[in-house]
Amino acid sequence: MSSQIILENERVKLSPLTLQNFESLIPVASQENLVQYSPSDIATPNGLKNYVEIAIQQVKAGTSIPFIIYDKQNKAFAGCTRYMNMNHRNKVLHIGSTWIGREFQGTGLNTQMKNLMLDYAFTTLDFEKVEFRVDERNIASRKAVEKLGCTLEGILRKDVYLLNGFKRNTCCYGLLRDEWLKNSE
Repeated sequence: MSSQIILENERVKLSPLTLQNFESLIPVASQENLVQYSPSDIATPNGLKNYVEIAIQQVKAGTSIPFIIYDKQNKAFAGCTRYMNMNHRNKVLHIGSTWIGREFQGTGLNTQMKNLMLDYAFTTLDFEKVEFRVDERNIASRKAVEKLGCTLEGILRKDVYLLNGFKRNTCCYGLLRDEWLKNSE
């Protein structure tokens, strides 16, 4: 059931990411250094397919809901994002594994889709906290989650290896349901 979620507004449509639609993302995923701050290998069609297969395994385990992003304004697939590390017992999940093509960055698309995802996580899925994990050096992504009302809760030092062998520091941001509801009034 959860893998059939579609989130949509006038700007963006988030549909389930599947082995049937991921190929629409190959032109975006192959952009050079698109995920330079991420451990994800998506630059080749085989790498992207493996990425999607792992996401689908996580869906089956109940820990992830991946989406393909369609930008209605530009009439094009823009990238992907997902609910992940879903801890149903403690009512905490992460929004992450988000990447969008450079031509979509800075257009408001990311804010639109994150607002859809936050609202759905808090009001329909009944989670109490959403977290974001961001490479300390990724200033644009850090500013984007801060703009959503998230609080920097700490930095995990030397936390994740990237594809180039660099071990990044990871900024942990959190947003509580009460904060989201208050900010969206």
